[in-house]
Amino acid sequence: MENLDFNALLLFSVRWIHYVAGVCWIGLLYFLNLVNVPVQGKLDAGVKKALTPELMPRVLFWFRWGAMFTFLSGLTYYALLFEKGGLRTSAPNWTSWILLGMLLGTIMWFNVWFVIWPAQRKIINGVKSGNAADPSIPKKALLFSRINTFLSVPMLFFMGFGRHAGASVPFLSIDGLIVLLFAGIIGTGVVWFSIKQSGSISTEV
Repeated sequence: MENLDFNALLLFSVRWIHYVAGVCWIGLLYFLNLVNVPVQGKLDAGVKKALTPELMPRVLFWFRWGAMFTFLSGLTYYALLFEKGGLRTSAPNWTSWILLGMLLGTIMWFNVWFVIWPAQRKIINGVKSGNAADPSIPKKALLFSRINTFLSVPMLFFMGFGRHAGASVPFLSIDGLIVLLFAGIIGTGVVWFSIKQSGSISTEV
């Protein structure tokens, strides 16, 4: 135990929590957009009334708390690195790319807790009571869920790029602009194609 580096263990533990919570959050984000939306659109009212109150509260519990723990553990990890001087002494390029990923992640977290979740509560309660929510509410929930899905790919790209390759690429440079365009175009294309195909996936097994 005398060789145990407590600070390194603490940083690793927080980062591990960040990874696990992030997998939970983003995995369910893709489930909701690529699986649940097409399926819900094909259900008749009776099936939807029976399924939605049982399925969605469970999904949204792990979804929103996955987002919360990802957000809090990410802030904690960043604060610990800053407090220990890791960010102040390391290459500023690394910090810039990570901050961009954090900005996108923070927008996504805000959308979950202050737009998507409140809207979904109204939708679920409307299904339970038989009084459908105002049509604008499901549209709003879907819009912000789609926004999060489109943001997720560049967010993950910048997190990974900043950690593994960002130190060698200045954020405010031609190379940095190329990286930004690459992440934006590829990310948008991947998400758009996935959403486009999600409704036509065969159910044959």
